[in-house]
Amino acid sequence: MPQEHYFSNDPNAEFKPKSISVTLAGREVSVLTAGSMFSPDHVDTGTKVLLENLELAPDDGNILDIGCGWGPIALALAIARPEATIWAIDVNERALELTRKNAERLGLTNVRIALPADLPADISFNGIWSNPPIRVGKEVLHEILQTWLPRMVVGGDAYLVVQKNLGSDSLLKWLQDTMTSFESSRLETAKSFRVLQVTREG
Repeated sequence: MPQEHYFSNDPNAEFKPKSISVTLAGREVSVLTAGSMFSPDHVDTGTKVLLENLELAPDDGNILDIGCGWGPIALALAIARPEATIWAIDVNERALELTRKNAERLGLTNVRIALPADLPADISFNGIWSNPPIRVGKEVLHEILQTWLPRMVVGGDAYLVVQKNLGSDSLLKWLQDTMTSFESSRLETAKSFRVLQVTREG
C-alpha cells in the first residue's frame, strides 16, 4: 500500500516542534506538536468526541491507532489502559517521532510506534481507534480499512470518528455492505461528528 495514502501533510514543510497543553484521558499534559501535523494547536473536535468513549476500550491486549499524528488517541488510550499495548502507526515519520517523544514525556511505556509496513504481521488487535484520514478519498480509505479491520480478534471493536458532512453515513453503508464479517453501526452523534462502531464477528 503506498505510504502517502495515510496523510495529506506536506513532508517538505518546515518542522518546528512546539509544546502545548492538552487534556487526555482526564489528565492535563504537555505534549509536542508541529505545524506540519494535523491539528497542531489543540486536540481536534472529532478526536475529542471519539475519546469521550474511552471507557469502551479493551482493558488489555493490543489496540491500534491508525494515522496517529502527534499521538492524541494513542496517548489517551495508553493513559486510560495501562495494561494494554497501544500500537501507533503513521506513514509520516515526523508524526511517529512526535508520538514517540510524547509517550516518553508522559512516562508511557505501553506505546509502540511503527510505520504501517513495519508492524509485525502476527500482531492481532483487541481494538482499533482512529480518526481516519477521510480526505484521502473513498478508495484509499476503504483500502486502509480493508487492511486493518480484518486484523482484529473475534469480538474486537473498532471505533472510527467521521464528520457528518465528510461522508460518515456513506462510509457506514459501505462497511455494512462490504465488510460482511463485521457488524457496523452508529454509536453516537456529537458536534457534527459520528462515531462508528465496527465489531469483528465470529
